[in-house]
Amino acid sequence: MKKLAELVGRPASWRQPSALQMRYLLDAGGETAATLEFRSLFGSFATAESGDGAWTFKRVGFLQTRVTIREREGEKEIGVFHNSFWGGGGGLALPDGRRYPATTNIWQSKLEFQDESGAPQFRLKSRGVIHLAADLEILPEAAKIPELPWMILLGWYLMVMMHMDSGAAGAAAAGG
Repeated sequence: MKKLAELVGRPASWRQPSALQMRYLLDAGGETAATLEFRSLFGSFATAESGDGAWTFKRVGFLQTRVTIREREGEKEIGVFHNSFWGGGGGLALPDGRRYPATTNIWQSKLEFQDESGAPQFRLKSRGVIHLAADLEILPEAAKIPELPWMILLGWYLMVMMHMDSGAAGAAAAGG
């Protein structure tokens, strides 16, 4: 697999090979650059991997949810993403105090991570319904972020979780 900094300024896209599996591949130039795989169809625990390493993501909480980020073989949190309950997106907090806000559109089909000044770092734009997919754009300034590899993987994890949540909300509305 590739190191994700190699994708800065190059086209890349996430895809779900099978609608029956919670497994996703990041394609870049015909090569798999990263993977994201959920432990089960209904859980929030996922493992992400690229040429840079491997990490785990897990959503915890109810109304004020957050996502914990850890190295796959570690117990220490290397970051926490706090979801915004009222607005789209949220924010990533790193142990050293740096923060990266994330914004979504009203349809939750776009996700953008920014630096503390509001400058975009990378974007995801979803497409597909049965097989979830998204285009990834990494802006040049993002190459300076040491945590960029797992941040990109976290971004896709968040898109998948938003998709799952919207499906659950639709099912609940239809049943009520």
